[in-house]
Amino acid sequence: MGLLFSLPFAGPLGTIASSCLGGLAFCFTGTAASMFCKSCNCNSSIATRVGFAIIFILNSLLAWLMKTPFAIRKIEEWSYDYIKMDCAEGKCYGVLAVHRICFALSLFHAILSFSLISVNDSRDKRAAIQNGWWGPKVLLWLLLVIITFFIPNEFFIFWGNYISLIGATIFILLGLVLLVDFAHTWSETCLENWEATDSTFWQYVLIGSTAIMYIATISLTGVLYGYFAGPGCTLNRFFISFNLALCILITILCVHPAVQEQNPRSGLAQAGMVAAYCTYLIVSAVSNYAHGSCNPLNNANGTKTTTIVLGAVFTFLAIAYSTSRAATQSRALVGKGKKGGGVQLPIDDSSQSEMGVVSTQPGRMETPRYQALLAAIEAGAIPASALKDEDADGEDDVDAIDDERTGTRYNYSWFHIIFAIGAMYVAMLLTDWNVMSQEQSSSDSDQIVHIGRSETAMWMRVVSSWVCMLLYIWSLIAPVIMPDRRTYTFGSLR
Repeated sequence: MGLLFSLPFAGPLGTIASSCLGGLAFCFTGTAASMFCKSCNCNSSIATRVGFAIIFILNSLLAWLMKTPFAIRKIEEWSYDYIKMDCAEGKCYGVLAVHRICFALSLFHAILSFSLISVNDSRDKRAAIQNGWWGPKVLLWLLLVIITFFIPNEFFIFWGNYISLIGATIFILLGLVLLVDFAHTWSETCLENWEATDSTFWQYVLIGSTAIMYIATISLTGVLYGYFAGPGCTLNRFFISFNLALCILITILCVHPAVQEQNPRSGLAQAGMVAAYCTYLIVSAVSNYAHGSCNPLNNANGTKTTTIVLGAVFTFLAIAYSTSRAATQSRALVGKGKKGGGVQLPIDDSSQSEMGVVSTQPGRMETPRYQALLAAIEAGAIPASALKDEDADGEDDVDAIDDERTGTRYNYSWFHIIFAIGAMYVAMLLTDWNVMSQEQSSSDSDQIVHIGRSETAMWMRVVSSWVCMLLYIWSLIAPVIMPDRRTYTFGSLR
């Protein structure tokens, strides 16, 4: 790994690159995953997801770095001008480099997905590919990144214009479905806990979260009208007003008597969460693309570089979190049983585990070892403390670390498919949906790499907001329209 630290990075971009390489060095160590698991005392499934999320974030930062002329010049220097970052139509400004880095991660997860098909037990030999072998996995990822730079540009032009575009669109739709499902789940969870415990805590949580969401929606809408809807900003005013109208519509629908009759648990909590998220998408759309007097942020040059860097980091963190969450929602997205885990498995509804995937393996107290200890204690051969020690050892030392001894908590193969299309989404986000543009910074040597500054990126955010609203509206009116038919509703697939 010493070669990585000897690479000639300099300037603010060099700081980012050094951070990425430092993270790679940690991930590459063979004991990184086990060290993390022991230090945070977390379950193996959580440690695995965090490990892949770290790789995802590092890959995104590396792809973002590849869009800068600094990185392109360095690649040409290291390859002795063998690798060219030019398109047939002219300069690509790193678009192809971004697609190369993200393609490497997509291919990495595709290989893992194929190798983990039908793995439903962490004791399966192939399960070690998912939960261990971090050194070889990171090495494979790095090799794929290097190999992609020797693939002809024509392949990545096709990949970016078609395959990556389709994958990113699917990723957005899955994210919106899970958001609406989470809104229903959150509200129903609070109501169930409130009814089960008769505690005012969950009542305050539900009311407080609902109030916060609506306050955020109203505040963001006020900011949009105050700063982004001035004279001549007709398109901005349309986006803001139409979103406000949709927010009012879903607020009325969620408490309508007809909706309440079919779904009594529907309420303002779900509508507030959807309204806040969709308003955020509109804020992101108009603040990134609007020009001139329609966007006062264009005049804030003092901290532009810092703001963009921090914004990019937080963007990648949010994408990594949403990708990891979507990747573990196999039960909600591909259904139960065969679709969820590859074989038909009984579901323990009482456990309410995250994925609900269990096996028919007997419980720990039903094992021969436990029964033998119990019989020995009853016969007076050993003290009763031996059984307590067995309980403590089994629960604290084993179950707290390996939470998949009785079955995987999520579909391993599906997990990597989601990460693969998540990498495609990052590629499209960084390239402004394949729009070749640049903005000159105050420095003549390098450029500030913005995210989401094209008209296409703006429309993707706006349309995503509208689709999210439509999905939530359908989840409300579907039971009303078809009361005698078992209709798919978000929140019913937990």
